[in-house]
Amino acid sequence: MAAVQAWVLACIADPHGGEPRGERPPKEWDEIVPWWDGTRAELRRAFDSGPETPAHMPFPCYEANLRAWARRQAHEAAIHRLDAELAAGRDATTFDTMFAADGVDEALSMIIHRRRADWSAVEARGTVLVHAEDARRLWSLTLAPGQPPALTGPADPDVTLSGGADAVYKRLWRRPADVSITGEATLLDPLETP
Repeated sequence: MAAVQAWVLACIADPHGGEPRGERPPKEWDEIVPWWDGTRAELRRAFDSGPETPAHMPFPCYEANLRAWARRQAHEAAIHRLDAELAAGRDATTFDTMFAADGVDEALSMIIHRRRADWSAVEARGTVLVHAEDARRLWSLTLAPGQPPALTGPADPDVTLSGGADAVYKRLWRRPADVSITGEATLLDPLETP
């Protein structure tokens, strides 16, 4: 996480740069946590510059500003928090409904398109409905061979993934979740995040 946050800081420091490189983490274990604390605090201060502040953004589907980086980093930290909790044998955090729904939206509208550079080998065809019930949000996606999933208007689904926003968010990020899947479950494979 700290290495990613250091890279984001480099993107913020050089908003029009080509390939920013973040500071490398220390090699000694006893230096890593203090370095991460410092990096995290510096990133939070950088976000205080305001959402429209320009920042280098290597992902073309995002705006090149701090708003986009704040969203991306919030979900990056949330998912890796789950990883730490699960690795420690603790109960997984339950995320706020609106935050989780935003994570579902980010995954379906931006992240899955970066899953692979070449979609030509993907043969899935059909319509997927994703329903975050407590957030009252629906996403409909069309799958076509050789194409990335496309958000579309409502259609009769071949598979439906539904549950609370927290559970749907976790499932899309391939973490344990109590969701309902009805229909052709293999159509969800192209929607998995990297």
